[in-house]
Amino acid sequence: MADFFQNGVITSLQRVGDRSLEAMEKDLEHMSERRKMVLLLPALYSEFETPAMHTIIEELKHVRYLHRIILGLDRATHEQFLEVKKLMVQLPCEVDVLWNDGPRIQELYAELTREGFPCLKDPGKGRNVWTMIGYGLTGEENYAFALHDCDIVNYSREIVARLFYPIVHPALDYEFNKGYYSRVTNKLHGRVTRLFYTPLIHALEKVMGKNRYLEYMDSFRYALSGEFAFIRSLGRGIAISPTWGLEVSTLSEVYKNTSNRRICQTEIMDTYEHKHQDLGNKTEGGGVYKMAGDIAKALFRVMAQEGIVFTESHFKTLLATYFQESRFEISKYVALSKLNGLEYNREKEIGAVEAFQDAIEEAAREFFENPLGVPSMSPWITVRSVLPEFSEKFARAVALDAQEA
Repeated sequence: MADFFQNGVITSLQRVGDRSLEAMEKDLEHMSERRKMVLLLPALYSEFETPAMHTIIEELKHVRYLHRIILGLDRATHEQFLEVKKLMVQLPCEVDVLWNDGPRIQELYAELTREGFPCLKDPGKGRNVWTMIGYGLTGEENYAFALHDCDIVNYSREIVARLFYPIVHPALDYEFNKGYYSRVTNKLHGRVTRLFYTPLIHALEKVMGKNRYLEYMDSFRYALSGEFAFIRSLGRGIAISPTWGLEVSTLSEVYKNTSNRRICQTEIMDTYEHKHQDLGNKTEGGGVYKMAGDIAKALFRVMAQEGIVFTESHFKTLLATYFQESRFEISKYVALSKLNGLEYNREKEIGAVEAFQDAIEEAAREFFENPLGVPSMSPWITVRSVLPEFSEKFARAVALDAQEA
């Protein structure tokens, strides 16, 4: 059972007590009469060839409070799109499959690119999430949206219930809910969070001084989780990053667009297991090395937008401070692993930290060369202000794809 300790500047909603999932779902079914809930699923076609995706479908068959599911499908042929449509039709609510590689949605991307909207040519989770949000906003009855990844090996429908509950309950006043969980099997996982993100945030606080943004980012127990939920009015104004910095950028956008009092984080499951990325390195790039670099650049960019000045001396000191903070984190996880009888490879942990040091150094260099970085995809309220008819065209394109299926 989790603790009930509240630290940081946002509310933490831990798993305490023994309330059943069925009782929570009964509440959600009642609330769904006035507050329509939409689940967003960003998926590659290849994920439908794994047991994880089929477990997700089986679990969602038992969810009765969802108004709609929107599945954003990437890297799929027309035949694969039709196959996915047939699989999803067995769910109890309406399901819209967005065929992002299809000619109609590709033409919509092309139109937006011609109008000057950035980062829509290349597929990726960021573009997929952005597309699903935009389509979800075409339904004016849609009140709340939740999103989770499609590679969760030990998936349970409780994830969906715990994401939605705080933002749709009429007695609560939250606009955004971030999911968190433990990443433990016979050993500790979550290298990027444990050994990169947390010590980097602490190093930034030491070097640049404490500020409201860093305090906010340090309040999340699993800032890099891919699971979150938000209400419609907030989603309209959020820009989405096309890079590996998606989760950090999204939290930063939420920070800019609402009050900390209207943000919470919820423990959505005991432990979370999904596919693991290779580490990667300075020479080859890729893997979590690439992820770490994109996260660092996202943090540097947001802090610069807050008026924080970075110099070469700051980054040199940051590297030294990160070195110290990361070693301190390693000492914590050595103790945690020994106490609980977990496997722990200190050499691999140090190797990961050394790769992350290289990632920070490379990110700092790229930040100096281009402080604006890769632009985020514009908030949908901006798209609608430039192209007032775009939402209707979007809904029509998805409907035509569905009819042909």
